[in-house]
Amino acid sequence: MLLGLAELSDGVTGLPVVAASLSLVGLVLIISWRLELGINRDIVVAVLRAAAQLLGVGVLFVAIFRSSAAVWFAAGWIVFMGAVATAVITRRAQYRIKGLASVAGIAVLGSAFMSIGVIFGFGVFEFDAVALVVIGGITIGNAVPAAVLGVNLSVTFTRDAIGTLEGLLALGFDRRGVVRFMTPRVAKTALIPQVERTKVVGLIALPGALAGLLLAGVDPLEAVVVQLLVMYLVLGTAAVSLISTVLVVMRSAVTDSLVPAGWTKSDAEPQS
Repeated sequence: MLLGLAELSDGVTGLPVVAASLSLVGLVLIISWRLELGINRDIVVAVLRAAAQLLGVGVLFVAIFRSSAAVWFAAGWIVFMGAVATAVITRRAQYRIKGLASVAGIAVLGSAFMSIGVIFGFGVFEFDAVALVVIGGITIGNAVPAAVLGVNLSVTFTRDAIGTLEGLLALGFDRRGVVRFMTPRVAKTALIPQVERTKVVGLIALPGALAGLLLAGVDPLEAVVVQLLVMYLVLGTAAVSLISTVLVVMRSAVTDSLVPAGWTKSDAEPQS
């Protein structure tokens, strides 16, 4: 079993350590206040929300991992994360996109369970509740930002390029033709962050899985191999989720009557 626990120093959870970890955040708040950037509230809310959510999850994990049915609870937790991820992706679209929720849910959960199958099927980690939650969390956690970015860019691009969309339909393009014409630019742009992050691994960034394995005392080369497996699965999960959501947004931009959907118009009201 590769997954292990590094020993933590005494007092790691003490208030001085927490305060020190917030030092850079405090510096940003001061700079923002002096320059009137208007981001202080967002940062404070993010810090407090993250603390509350992680503490709540930590308490829940204690109960899950000590249960005799820990694996089933862990699987249920992954499904719950997938449902929350689907809701987040759908809400970020701002407009009611037909089929987005179902496609996002299938892409995120399908990719996550495929990654879980690869990791445990080939014996990279021993199958237990902790490893199950970790792998599921890593894959879903990377799929959501990619999918959200894809949805946001797709909606913005389609609304900004409404003239292009109307022109394509006037030239006789059907829905499939419109999707094939407009999707590549959005998908390529949305994939840039994930692709660039993958390119610089090991040069200017150490991924979380690699850092955790090294801290746990795993042999560096073995840790690198495991990180490669996780990284490739993360890249694939993010790409599948992104492309799936971009395609469904672009497809929904054209109605069955081959006219632009209502949400593509400049006077469309975002959903509450």
